[in-house]
Amino acid sequence: MTNILPIFLTGFAMSAALIMAIGAQNMFVLRQGLKREHVGSIVLFCAGADALLIAAGVGGVGALLGAMPQWTMALTIGGALFLGWYAIKAFARMMTPEAMAVTAQDGVSLGRALTTTAAFTFLNPHVYLDTVLLMGAAGSAQAPALRPVFVAGAASASILWFVGLGYGARVLTPLFARPAAWRVLDGIVGVTMLTLAVTLVGRLAA
Repeated sequence: MTNILPIFLTGFAMSAALIMAIGAQNMFVLRQGLKREHVGSIVLFCAGADALLIAAGVGGVGALLGAMPQWTMALTIGGALFLGWYAIKAFARMMTPEAMAVTAQDGVSLGRALTTTAAFTFLNPHVYLDTVLLMGAAGSAQAPALRPVFVAGAASASILWFVGLGYGARVLTPLFARPAAWRVLDGIVGVTMLTLAVTLVGRLAA
């Protein structure tokens, strides 16, 4: 029992440190939280995907992926294209003069929202670097009997983060009643996505 808590906290702290960095997935969850659109499903998907990828990494998938550079290159190209496309969409929204009206007509379906969430999750090479490779290596270093405890700690951090990000965003709702606030947010989203896309392309050229 005395060995369980430190291992749990190690997984929790490491996952929290990696997941809180500003990235494409977090920006998308924040925007959906502000819109109050399919938040529960998106949060559940993101947290579940993190737990699955971390468990896979601890189980040895990270070593397998490290030996497949072609797969990594294909993933990087796909991720760069997707992030570039989403950046263009964000900049286009930023140029719209009207305030965002969150209505049934303006919203997206649950299927489309989850498809976009999946793209942000699985087309981002950084997700595999963080969850499968880094977290996987740290978890694999634990005793076999304690590896599930490490995964549980890491998954707990992911759940708390996405719940806080998705549902905590509504605290900012009064601010985003103004068109200028949405323009600023979409500008930040666009710059973030474009920067990540350029970074991925730069890695291919290096």
